[in-house]
Amino acid sequence: MTSAAASQVKALATIDGQTIHIAGMGELLEKTIERSRRGLGFTLFTLNMDHLVKRRTDPAFREAYSRATFVTADGAPLVWMARRQGVRLERTTGADLLEPMCKAAAEAGLKIAFFGSSQDSLQRAARRLKSRHPALQVSHIEAPLYGFDPRSDEALAAAARIAASGARLCFVALGAPKQEFFSDRMARLHPGIGFMGIGAALDFVSGDQSRAPRFFQNNGLEWAWRLAKDPGRLAARYARCAAVLADLALLAPARRMLAGAAKSNGA
Repeated sequence: MTSAAASQVKALATIDGQTIHIAGMGELLEKTIERSRRGLGFTLFTLNMDHLVKRRTDPAFREAYSRATFVTADGAPLVWMARRQGVRLERTTGADLLEPMCKAAAEAGLKIAFFGSSQDSLQRAARRLKSRHPALQVSHIEAPLYGFDPRSDEALAAAARIAASGARLCFVALGAPKQEFFSDRMARLHPGIGFMGIGAALDFVSGDQSRAPRFFQNNGLEWAWRLAKDPGRLAARYARCAAVLADLALLAPARRMLAGAAKSNGA
């Protein structure tokens, strides 16, 4: 997938230099299934605060995001910042999109693949999704070995197996930044497949992990539930996210005001 292809999709909002192209689930399903029916691949990333932190510190991650065909807003802060630009977005996470995408793929007769997580988790998730959507065609399931490198020859071989299965949609459950690196690279090599980064979504379906209760999801507090469950791993990450959010929400507007005042005084 090239940046030229990505540029054909209208940008709705721009946050910290990253454009968001998808307003909500309905638009996501319409555009991704329409492309897949036409044999056109894509990449779909779900932008959240952790990804914004990584974009600032990792040029390769930033480049992969710049080539994304579709980007959704994953997180209440992103929705709020877009609203300040006059754009109304619906929070759309990898966990949110998995089931509707599987339902739409089943209805459209599109084969899908699961890549990432663990083999047991993928098998259980596939069985549960197929029980809810009997027409769903899961043509490939693969969990890479621990330490998988999305830039390796093994990654190329895995993508070749996905393509050989006839899958037109591939759900990539490697976590950031691996799933974005894998999707970005493989979408350019296999332009007929849509690659979607979905994080722990398949583990939620299989039961290997528990998602935050609905109250936390609906009130922008999913991060707090996760932090309470795993503070040792997530405290530093969320502190970095908070620092970037403060910069975008408070410091950046103040800098723009000061720059505007200085320009006016110098005029």
